[in-house]
Amino acid sequence: MCNTFRLRTVLSLLALILAPPLLMAAEITDLPAYAVNPGDVLTIQVWKEQDLQTDVIVRPDSGISFPLVGDMNVHDMSVAQIQSEIAKRLKKYIPDPSVTVAAKHLSGNRVYIIGKVKNPGVFPMEQYVDVMQALTLAGGLTPYASAGNIKILRRDNDKQLVLKFDYSDVEKGKHLDQNLILKSGDVIVVP
Repeated sequence: MCNTFRLRTVLSLLALILAPPLLMAAEITDLPAYAVNPGDVLTIQVWKEQDLQTDVIVRPDSGISFPLVGDMNVHDMSVAQIQSEIAKRLKKYIPDPSVTVAAKHLSGNRVYIIGKVKNPGVFPMEQYVDVMQALTLAGGLTPYASAGNIKILRRDNDKQLVLKFDYSDVEKGKHLDQNLILKSGDVIVVP
């Protein structure tokens, strides 16, 4: 009987230890493909074409330039979509081009945190970051912060959205849906 209890205890502990990574993996697969941003650096290579291998920076207008392709707007495009479009445009000059596009530096993927946090500023995101994680990057709230009135400002095309965030609720495990994944350019305002 004692061995059965120990076995159950060990199995329960293993389940607790292994569950978070499994849940995280499930959540990550639900995330959309990363859309490149102005300031990001992409490495573009065409197989067996030495003159068609270079790094390009995404300009502020979301454009890139590549030999034989010319200017191309990559706004809201993933790396895979850019790769496909470049290959399509190169078919005029190269039969069956094999194109590889890789994100070298994600310099354009940033969030901004202002107000009553310990270290306000601009924070690069090299991975998906939610609101609580971003506030942690800023050193947390100051004692005088209005934790229940935090706002996230987000641009959606030409519209400015205001999303509410109650730090106290999330800290207590309530209304976790407001702890959303941030998008590049989001501004967190802590009054």
